[in-house]
This record gives sequence, C-alpha cells and structure tokens, in this order.
Amino acid sequence: MIRRLVDKVQDFLSRSPRLRKTPRRIAASKHGIDRSLVPRSALRTCETLQAAGHHAYLVGGAVRDLLLGIVPKDFDVATDATPEQVKSHFRRAIIIGRRFRLVHVMFGSETIEVSTFRAYDTGERDTDVHGRVLADNVFGQQHEDAARRDFTINALYYDPTTGEVLDYTEGVRDIARRRLRIIGDPQTRYREDPVRMLRAVRFAAKLGFEIDSATRAPIARLANLIENVPAARVFDEMLKLLTSGHAVACISRLRAEGLHHGLLPLLDVILEQAQGERFVMLALARTDERARSGKSVAPGFLFATLLWHSVLANWNARVAAGEHKMPALEAAIDQILETQTEKLAIQRRFTSEMREIWTLQPRFERRTGQAPFRLLEHLRLRAGYDFLLIRCAAEEAPADLGEWWTKFIHGSEEERAALMQEASKTHTAPSSSSRRRRSRRRPAAAA
Repeated sequence: MIRRLVDKVQDFLSRSPRLRKTPRRIAASKHGIDRSLVPRSALRTCETLQAAGHHAYLVGGAVRDLLLGIVPKDFDVATDATPEQVKSHFRRAIIIGRRFRLVHVMFGSETIEVSTFRAYDTGERDTDVHGRVLADNVFGQQHEDAARRDFTINALYYDPTTGEVLDYTEGVRDIARRRLRIIGDPQTRYREDPVRMLRAVRFAAKLGFEIDSATRAPIARLANLIENVPAARVFDEMLKLLTSGHAVACISRLRAEGLHHGLLPLLDVILEQAQGERFVMLALARTDERARSGKSVAPGFLFATLLWHSVLANWNARVAAGEHKMPALEAAIDQILETQTEKLAIQRRFTSEMREIWTLQPRFERRTGQAPFRLLEHLRLRAGYDFLLIRCAAEEAPADLGEWWTKFIHGSEEERAALMQEASKTHTAPSSSSRRRRSRRRPAAAA
C-alpha cells in the first residue's frame, strides 16, 4: 500500500507542468529577490517599454538565478511590443536573427536582449522532417510565451517595477524542490530543438538539480537528433557547458545520458582510457576553478585539452610508422581538426590557438642553446606552459620538465644561466661514431 502511494506521488510529480492562462503572482515579500542585483540597463529597458504602454519583464535564467541567490551573468527582457516597436523606443538598438527575431538594446558595453512574446503551437511554425523548428516569429500572449519556453525554471517573469514574479508553470515550486522539468511533451519539445537535451544537462549540473524522470526518459533515444542541429549552435552550447564552472559535472552528466558520443568525436574513446580521462578531468577541474573565481576561460585552450589525446595517439602512430616528429605532429593535428570541424564549428581563431599550444609541447623538451630564450618570446608561451603543467600533473610528461620551465620563466638572468648549464650537463653528448660521421662530411683542407 505504501509502495503504491509512493508510486502515485512520483507519477504526479513527473507529469507535464500545468499550463495556466492566468499566472500565479508572487509578491516581493515572498520570493526574496534582491532588486539591487538587477543592473540599471535592464531596469531602464523594462521601465521605458512600460512607460510606452507595453508589458515588459525580466525573464528566463536571470529570474531563476535571482531566486536562487545567484548573481546572473545576462539579463533578458520579454515584452508584448514587436521588434520594430522595441527598436523605436531606444537610441541604440538593432533587430537581429531570422529563426527568432530579437532586439539588442545597448547601454555602453552592456547589451540587453529583448524578445517579443511568442505564440504557442499555432501550426504556422516552419519545421524540418524531424520536427526541429526552423523559424518561429509568430507573436502571441504572455501565457503562450511561457508555455513555449524550455523548462519550468526558465519560464518565470519578474516585474522590477512592482517586484512581482509571474509563474505560469510552477517554476518557483520546481526551484524549491531542485527539480528540472521540461514544459509540455518531452519528446515533442526535444524534436523541436534537440539542443534542449544539452541544456538539460548543463542546468542540472550547474544548479545541482535532479532531472525529472519524464524529462530525462527520451534523451538517450533522441540523442542522435543533435546531428541535425547546425554545428555553430552545438559549438555555442558546448562552450557554455564547458565554461559554466561545472564542466566536470557536465561531462559526467553527458556520459550518463549518452550525449557525449558524436558531440566531440573520439572524446568517448578518450574517456574510456585511464590516462586520457585523468588528463581531461584534471584540465576541466582547473577550468572550473578559473571560472568560479571570475577569471576568463580561453576556448582555444579548453578545446586543446579535450582533443589532445586524440592528437597524441595519432602523432605516436605516425612516428612509429617512420614519419619525422614535427611533420607527423602537424599531420596529426590536421586530421583531428578536420574530424572535429565536421561536428563542431570551432572558429579559426580557436583552432589556430589550439595548433600553437600543441606544437609548443615538443619545443619545451629543448632546453639547450638559444631554444629556451626563443620560446620566451612566443605569443602562446603562457598557454603552452599551462598546458605542459597539466601534462606533468597527469604524469604524462616528466615532473622535472615542468619544474625547470617554471624556474626558467620566472628566474633572473643568473638563475636562467644556471638552469641552462644544468640542462647542458644532462644533455646526451654525441657518440664517437656520430662525431666520426660528421668529420667525414667536412671538406678537405686546402693544400
């Protein structure tokens, strides 16, 4: 009897969120949002549109984070004004997008993204054969806009003027229960936009939420639909996922849901190898530390760590087959990047950085002559050096190599000279046979 009761409760909690036409209004005294965390640019956007007779609210992830006590990175606004109307009310505003027309309102270096309430399932949306929405610019009412958003926790509206939160889908309740639920039928919503499966993983990992069983169920079965998404969108979502400050948790979730296959070809193979997994997880952990401390994360460096073992395996195979070391490395890099760009639209500026980081690694092994001093002048020295330290920590490169370069980079002229002398002593001297071979090549002395 108790078991049946538990099953009924779980079934009730897993049902699709109830969609209202009239929202639940939660007063400022109840939800506890700190209005001082909302930037003046976002407030002015809402106030300007409201003064012009429109409805305007902060929406989505910003409201979710404010309710959780997290300072949001971005602030979006939703309104009943059309893009043209929004643009007319601001001096610096541009309409962007074709799939979803939006307005970017600019205040100095800040940009507030403004969307118009979308209609829900009018039958006029342009979709592909798999059900993915290609264009959705049919405008509607606020309750329809809430119903077409992805997850309940992202379908919340905050009116900074009245201080109220408007909740159409029980999103506030799901935040309190730390549960991630999709709005509507999960299979249909994932077919409309397969990237929602990646977003589910990212939100769950970032917020420490549990994915609702009904929301989770179709993911493994529909994972291959991500192959139909434009590579640029997949790259953007993967970048958000890996720079969220919770990359380790995200990768673990991707594997658990079966979503890592195909997103980064060969990454699943890497993670099945003890050495490769250790290296990748160590790199991601350090990336998380940087992101959480507010430091920037270089995408090129991040993808260089993720794909290094693919490059390394290919490089070693080529050298074993008799190719020369550096040409073999260049060829391995070309092959791996070609494989990756078929799935991910990694921008050229990032792949250039990745290539330089990888090709610097064998150069760190040369510690005699002018080679170390020339390396000090390299534009990517710091990135290559940080990459080397991860290799040393993963026991892939000798620990003393990383220690030597740490001392050399930060040392004085006298300390560098001592390090060079130490390196020259450990450098293997040419054998007598090689000296004899070189001597035979010398031209005969003039008579």
